[in-house]
Amino acid sequence: MSKVILDASALLALLKNEPGADKVEPLLGQIVMSSINVSETASILLESEMNSQEVRECLLPLISEIVSFDEEQAFLAAELRKHTKNQGLSLGDRACISLGMKMNLPVYTADRVWQNLQLNNLEIKLIR
Repeated sequence: MSKVILDASALLALLKNEPGADKVEPLLGQIVMSSINVSETASILLESEMNSQEVRECLLPLISEIVSFDEEQAFLAAELRKHTKNQGLSLGDRACISLGMKMNLPVYTADRVWQNLQLNNLEIKLIR
């Protein structure tokens, strides 16, 4: 079973049973996420009726590994800004992409603008 990187948008699609959830569900047990993307997902869930404990109980069983945003990713995400500025990618997007590049794993997202990215050594999989 190989690992995959998930963007917050892909995990939220699964949690909210949105289009693309069927592509994320088979990835359970393989999901790796950046700590920044976990925070992004948790923030969105906290805007609903969920409290912090409920968000933890909801997210942690789904994510096999949470990778801390480290020095290498920080500089890679910063470098990605000049290549992705025209697509309007956020720091969270670039954190996810930098983790995929660092770990050499495919990245799953619901964000269609990522299909326009011209990045070497990165496999992007759109879930919708």
